[in-house]
Amino acid sequence: MSGHSHWATIKRKKGAADAKKGAVFTRLGRELAVAAREGGPDPDSNFRLRLAMDKARAAAMPKDKIESAIRRGAGLDKDAAAFEEAMYEGYGPHGVALMVKVLTDNKNRAVADVRRAFSRHGGNMAEAGAVGWGFEQRGYISAPRNGQSEDKLFEMALEAGADDVDIGDESVEVYTAPDQLHAVRMALEKAGLKAESAELVMKPRNLISVAPKDAVSVMGLIDALEELDDVQQVYSNLDFSEEAVAQYEAQAA
Repeated sequence: MSGHSHWATIKRKKGAADAKKGAVFTRLGRELAVAAREGGPDPDSNFRLRLAMDKARAAAMPKDKIESAIRRGAGLDKDAAAFEEAMYEGYGPHGVALMVKVLTDNKNRAVADVRRAFSRHGGNMAEAGAVGWGFEQRGYISAPRNGQSEDKLFEMALEAGADDVDIGDESVEVYTAPDQLHAVRMALEKAGLKAESAELVMKPRNLISVAPKDAVSVMGLIDALEELDDVQQVYSNLDFSEEAVAQYEAQAA
């Protein structure tokens, strides 16, 4: 799964570049607001808000923007926006399944934009449940490997309570039960593995492999979807081979 880790590294670098343009801050602000609206403004009693705050801090989102988004979501500001969540499903090129998480103040606009991105990149949207059965919600933690051995990383993750571990050349990806995400993260950090990200994700139950050039076209669709203002995250069941990721990186350079 090292190719998958390499793809994750590319996405993190892209995210850092997007943050400079404010795009990531907009998405994070929405996530903070919705989390605060649903569970209140106290991160100690609101797990989703705590995750959103951790993600915002990791992206270097200013403290005042974080606090402002939380106040809006909790209804403490007059300009509170009513964002809605939605999960759209579809197929990318070559039958790759995709799930698109959206936070929007206009569902009609959001679904039209998502449908247009699928159409322009050789995919199509599907009915609810068409591909969702192939994914399950999991806790996800990503951390830099820092030259540590595979044996040590596996032992560290399993002792912390992880269910599954993927180790790449540069990073380690840990999966947990959704309700164990925070506990596993704290245990890993206590053991010396500092998380770069920790969030709830939709993990594919099985991966699909396609030729590298075909995988590149799927990555192009994922990028196009993630560039939409209303899209928070895109999940796929594509097995990102190292060769495909290298081709995509070269093409994007």
